[in-house]
Order: sequence, then C-alpha cells, then structure tokens
Amino acid sequence: MKDFSRKVGQVIIPPLIYLLMRIIWYSARKKFHFITPMGDEQHVCVTWHGELFMSPQAYRYIHKKHAASAIISSHFDGALIAGTLAFLNIRPLRGSSRKGAKQVLLQAFKSIKTGEEVLITPDGPKGPRHSMSDGALGIALKSKLPIFIMNFTAQRYWQLNSWDKFVIPKPFSKVDFYIQSVSLDGMALEEAKSYLSTKMLEHTIG
Repeated sequence: MKDFSRKVGQVIIPPLIYLLMRIIWYSARKKFHFITPMGDEQHVCVTWHGELFMSPQAYRYIHKKHAASAIISSHFDGALIAGTLAFLNIRPLRGSSRKGAKQVLLQAFKSIKTGEEVLITPDGPKGPRHSMSDGALGIALKSKLPIFIMNFTAQRYWQLNSWDKFVIPKPFSKVDFYIQSVSLDGMALEEAKSYLSTKMLEHTIG
C-alpha cells in the first residue's frame, strides 16, 4: 500500500508543486543582480538545497533553451523534485540506492561531455545545511568548467522546519536573485570548498 501511495504521489504532487512555483514566480517582484558577466559558455550550476523552490526557475529564465540536467537523490523526495524539474525541461540524474553516488557521477560527466549544464546542490540531499560534498566539488573541479552560482533572498517568505530550512517566498514579495560565475581552476579540493562556500553564502537567507 505504501509503494502504491508513493507511485500515486509521484504523479499527482509534482504538477501541484510546479503550479505553486509558477504562481509565486509570476507574482514576485523580481530583481536580478549579475555580480559577474554571464556568457553563453557551458557551466556547472550550483545552488543550496533550501533554495530549490526558486533557483531552477531563475536558471531557466536566464538559460531558456540550454540543455540541462540535475543531480537528484534516489529517495522519494528526490522523485518529487525530479518530476517537478521535468516541467522546466531539466533532466534528472539519479542512481540506485546501492550504487547511487558512483552512478550519478558517471552520468554527470557524460552529460557534461554532450554539452549539457549540470545543476548541483552541494549540501544535498541530506545536509548538513550549507555544507560542501566532495562529489559535487569533484564534478566542478574535474570538468574544469566555470561555476554558475544562483542564490536568492526574499523580503517575505516561509521557511520550513527541515534540515535545509527550505525557503518559499510569499506571493507578491520582493525577490532578489544573485547570479555569478566563478572559476575553481587550479584549486585543491579543500581550497575549492572554502572558496565556493564563501561565494555561495554572500547572498542567501540565513
């Protein structure tokens, strides 16, 4: 019964989440701050897990036609995220629970080789909040691509009591998006972690 309920949920819930996302998006008073110039070159894209309600929409607003995929967990909540992002034409990269990490990393590098941009939440799927996983940083470093950072702040918002403090802006709220491109080229893993974390925490909700 539980499996059946989850299968039904995977069909019904994503369209409802997407509808709510679009209502909030179109009602928001949006302002985009391009901290660095953004060209058309391929990037690895990063945002915090708690910012997934708005950041993928901002990505698709900026890169309307760019092929993109996203690393998403193999758990049930990951299935809901995957179903929702499909409406934004963002393809999920998901592994099995047994070989998930290795499988997803291989999928990510294959996607990058075909010219896709890969979206990553460095602190997902389980946290701690605003942490940097080795896998996410490994993709960024080995790909040698620039990093497209997406953050936002909202004047009024709900913040869920979840590990990622998931943020949902309230309708008609002022929402500021902060977009920047940075390079990790030549950095060691720990240096890259510190640098990217600092950049991603410059413009985010605490």
